[in-house]
Amino acid sequence: MNHRTALLVAIVIAAAPALAQETGTLKKVKDNGSITLGIRESSYPLSYLDDKQQPVGYHIDVCNRIVDAVKAQLKLPALKLQHQAVTSQNRIPLVANGTVDLECGSTTNNEARQKQVAFAPTTFVTNVRMAVKKASGITGLAQLGGKPVATTTGTTSVQLMRAHEKGKGIDFKEVYGKDHADAFLMLETDRAVAFVMDDNLLAGLIVSSKSPADYAIVGEVLNVEPIAIMLRRDDPAFKKLVDAAVIGLMKSGELDKLYTRWFLSPIPPKNVSMNFPMSEQLKKLIKAPSDAPAESFNKK
Repeated sequence: MNHRTALLVAIVIAAAPALAQETGTLKKVKDNGSITLGIRESSYPLSYLDDKQQPVGYHIDVCNRIVDAVKAQLKLPALKLQHQAVTSQNRIPLVANGTVDLECGSTTNNEARQKQVAFAPTTFVTNVRMAVKKASGITGLAQLGGKPVATTTGTTSVQLMRAHEKGKGIDFKEVYGKDHADAFLMLETDRAVAFVMDDNLLAGLIVSSKSPADYAIVGEVLNVEPIAIMLRRDDPAFKKLVDAAVIGLMKSGELDKLYTRWFLSPIPPKNVSMNFPMSEQLKKLIKAPSDAPAESFNKK
């Protein structure tokens, strides 16, 4: 047993009284002998496919640590791990209906979603901004009038643009990609002049593009959003285990190491670094873990 697994076992044992009765997701996983992770195919560097079409990323690693805790709690070292690709549009229904046990992607924790699903403590914080081609000269929302602006189906980016004081009254045309890669392709092929999304996803797509130097992340911050692993609602035993595993990663320093690996070091498929330092907000949340939604986050 390595140090990481031993730590997770200790965390689970500490939480054992509340987890003694296996119900909900834990019972389902034990009965099936498998656990299913919902993964994204182009949410760089949180959850995406490498050049071998295998899911990799910061939140994939976090979820794998949670799976270690599940194996320890259920005493199932051979628990089968399955992956299910999800999109911005279907991720919540697939968690809610039991198809996916943990969604390991780039989902914002907000009040509306908390009515349908639950979230682990926040493990990433993003700013919603826009990517443009440098040659366009676009630097803010005011320059988007009458122009096509891309976003991903099932996300909140367009609503955030329209709600922003500088976005009100600007008549831009919404165009939607089926996933983040598809939306970025609209920018790349000039079907859109901007792609509005989480800044880390934009940075990852730019680094992985054919001509990274052609793009810039610009404009007003439309929202500051806590990103977290998603799980089913009304399943206190499973949430307690998930929370304990995530907080254990924070307290041990393991989460900092994972962040360095995926945001500050060369990553596949191009073996280049995003050079994306940890935000002050995330540093604070690692010291004081929270699953509070974006609305409370943006009251500050």
